[in-house]
Amino acid sequence: MEQAVLVAPDSTNNKAAIADAFSRAAKSYDQHAEFQRDVGLRLLAKMPDDLQGKTVLDLGCGTGYFSLELIKRGAKVICFDLSPQMLACAEQRCGRGATYLQGDAESLPFDNHSIDYAFSSLALQWCDDLSVPLRELRRVIKPQGAIFLSTLLDGSLIELKQAWSKIDSYQHVNQFSTVNQVKIALAQSECHTHLLDLPTITVWYQTAFSLMRDLKGIGATHVGGRAHGLTGRRALQRVEQEYQTHRNHLGLLPATYQVCLGVIHL
Repeated sequence: MEQAVLVAPDSTNNKAAIADAFSRAAKSYDQHAEFQRDVGLRLLAKMPDDLQGKTVLDLGCGTGYFSLELIKRGAKVICFDLSPQMLACAEQRCGRGATYLQGDAESLPFDNHSIDYAFSSLALQWCDDLSVPLRELRRVIKPQGAIFLSTLLDGSLIELKQAWSKIDSYQHVNQFSTVNQVKIALAQSECHTHLLDLPTITVWYQTAFSLMRDLKGIGATHVGGRAHGLTGRRALQRVEQEYQTHRNHLGLLPATYQVCLGVIHL
C-alpha cells in the first residue's frame, strides 16, 4: 500500500495530479469519509435552514453528499470540483437537482455577485494561497450573501507526523495553515466580517494502517515533489509500531484534527 497523507500542493502545476488522485478515489470516497461528513455537518449547521430559491455554490463538492443536503433545504446547487470523477459521483447522487461544473477554486467561472451562498468543506487546503480562492468567492457572492468554509489547521494529524519523524526526515504530512495565516488570508482577500470556530476533532482507530487506508480512500494521497521518502510495506509497519505510543486505555489510536469552521458575511 502506498502511504496515504493529506498534503497540499507545492505549485499550481500539481493541480492535475491532485485531480487525478481524487478521481481515482471517487468510488471509495464515501466509505472512508466519516471525518469529512462530521466536519461538513458542523459547517452545514451554520447555514440557514431555509434556502428556498437561493443559489448555493458547493465548492469542492466531492461526491455530492452535502450538495444533496443543500438541495433538501431548497437551494439551487452548483456542484463544483476539480475532479471529473467526483463530479460524476455527485451527479449520480443529486441528478437533475443540481448543475455540475469542473474547475479551479482559484479561477471561478461565474459572474460578479451572481451567487447567494458558498459552501466549501475541507477543499481549500489544497490551494497554495488561501487568499486567492477567498478573493474569488468574495467576487462571485452577492452583497448580503455569505461564505461557509472549513479547512484544516496546523496540528492536524500530529500523531501520524510524529510516527513518520521516527523513521525518516522527509515530509509525509503537510504543515497546514496556522490560525494566524488564515486570518491574514482573510484580511488579504478583504473578507473582514467573519466568525471562526476552531474545534479539535479526534477520530479513533484500531490501527494506524486503518487511518492511512481512510486517507488513501478519500484520495488525499498527492505529495508535491515526492522523491525520496520511504513508502513501502516495511515503512508502514514501522509507522504502525511508532504510532502505538499514542494508544489509549481502551486500546484505540487517535487521529487529531485541528479544524477551522468559518462564516464570512459580505
